[in-house]
Amino acid sequence: MTAITHAGPARTDGSGLARYRDVLRSPGALAFAVPGLVGRMPMAMLSLALVILLTAVTGSYGTAGAVSATAALAYAAVTPVAARLADRYGQATVLRPQVILFAAATAALAACALSQAPVWALAVTGGLSRATMPSLGPMVRSRWSQLLAGTALLDAAFSLEGIADELIFITGPVLVVALAAGLSPVAGVLITAALSVAGVAGLTRQRRSEPPAAPVTRSYGPALRSPGLRVLIAMTVCLGALFVAVDLATIAFAARHGHKAAAGPLLGLYGLGSAAAGVWYGTRRWRAPHASRLAAALAATVAGVAPLAFMPGIWPMAAAITAAGLGISATLASSYRVAEMAVPAGQRTEAMSWLTTAAATGTALGAPLAGHLIDSSGPPAGYLFALAAGLTALAITLPYRRRLAAPPASGRATRT
Repeated sequence: MTAITHAGPARTDGSGLARYRDVLRSPGALAFAVPGLVGRMPMAMLSLALVILLTAVTGSYGTAGAVSATAALAYAAVTPVAARLADRYGQATVLRPQVILFAAATAALAACALSQAPVWALAVTGGLSRATMPSLGPMVRSRWSQLLAGTALLDAAFSLEGIADELIFITGPVLVVALAAGLSPVAGVLITAALSVAGVAGLTRQRRSEPPAAPVTRSYGPALRSPGLRVLIAMTVCLGALFVAVDLATIAFAARHGHKAAAGPLLGLYGLGSAAAGVWYGTRRWRAPHASRLAAALAATVAGVAPLAFMPGIWPMAAAITAAGLGISATLASSYRVAEMAVPAGQRTEAMSWLTTAAATGTALGAPLAGHLIDSSGPPAGYLFALAAGLTALAITLPYRRRLAAPPASGRATRT
């Protein structure tokens, strides 16, 4: 396996939206970016598809929620392990067997649902399906780091990935609900598996853009030894709690104001605000260091949440929640850039996957806490919980900005 051989140097003189054009015209970029996008759709679909299916079969939201939360924690535990193996042995070597396991577990879940199997069988197959789902976001970002290393276009590439994630989370849930309503509750999980298989197959065929495997005779120590990465992980756990609290509080807010169906469009505006700001963020040539950009974007994300608890109606909330999303994409793009810079090149995928794990952990921990507050005190309590989570993220990040900016420690070769 070899690193990509450039047909020519990536252009770095573009400005504005032309930076995205230059990114996508880089040799081999579209060949891995498109399947990476397809294969990431399950990230925004599987949890909801699993809840819809289990609720339809068991009639219990409690059972569905418990299985979904347990499965999310299993996914959070598996993801950095798979990424570490991908850094060491190559992405294709890890992703191909992983997606086979995912497809088999998802097919077993569908079979159990259709045959009205016991709840324990649904819980086991549902948990295995979620746990084995390939996480392609860090894999694709690692390829961008390999392709555009040392160029001014890498920031634009990471912004592009952030925009793609926002669009995925806007369209994915809509697709799941449409499949469940128009076809069958089992259709959502089956289409999710098909998208993952298609994305992994397309991505792993692109061997020239795959980062080279780290030699098995070298060890840089665990990626978690990086102080900057540990700060990012703690920050991202808080962000996961913030995001899930906003989601739950917005659903409750729409119901309380007699427009339950407005929850989807309101959350769509939250993502749309993030995507629009992400487009702007990637068009700029930044002189500020990445750690400073991360701190500023995080502060904007937290500040945007503050007014949500005080909105009097649907239309004021629509404006406020759109504004609240403006800092998100820059926060995520900066955090992934800082993560991949905080470790040696042979640990980039693992480092970025820890942020995926941290976000999933924050979601799993934050959802029941926010839900309890909303049940007892209403939607404003959920938004205030989100604000508290955001302020905690700031309290973690700001005092340790120098750690975020610190270069990775040199690895010492050791025999294995």
